[in-house]
Amino acid sequence: MSTTDRRAALVDAAIDVIATQGIRALTHRALDTALRLPGGSASYYFRTKRALIEAITDRITTRSRDDFTVAEFAPSASIEPEAVAAAIASWLDQLLVDRRHHLIVRHALIIDLIGDQELHRRLAHSLFSTERARELFHALGFSDPDAAAADFIAVVEGAVFDRFAGARAHIPAGTRDSIDQLAAVLSRQLTP
Repeated sequence: MSTTDRRAALVDAAIDVIATQGIRALTHRALDTALRLPGGSASYYFRTKRALIEAITDRITTRSRDDFTVAEFAPSASIEPEAVAAAIASWLDQLLVDRRHHLIVRHALIIDLIGDQELHRRLAHSLFSTERARELFHALGFSDPDAAAADFIAVVEGAVFDRFAGARAHIPAGTRDSIDQLAAVLSRQLTP
């Protein structure tokens, strides 16, 4: 296993440990055990817990940007709010299916790192693109696309949290009910 592969495996294992056992369970020893590595392997690649959390932040951010870049809900000349809401809801539902652990870890770290301005800021802005939201609300004809974009991101953040840890966590992701519930929340935000 190359150094790059081992570092990636350690970061992914760290995400799994936090998502399933909580932040306090994240130790170098826990990662060595999870990956069946010799003792001290995790600390060789990540000397401090902060270095490991920085790598987790980078992994979540990079994956989010990559996912968001390929998403198919960019504004077009003839934009229909319901169609945009449905497309974004489908994307969010897939996020809940494929990256549930990333979502859990991101929220746990946002709270845990509230005193660390740099990492907190990076995580808080890691999942959704304010620029793309601004473009969307401009195309929809909102008088203040900046404010509408910020509000929309807040609603999306809340809807996602509600679905993996809140009152609507019982709605299974990857279902039509899941997509319809998310689309209903989002479409209310897309009408000027």
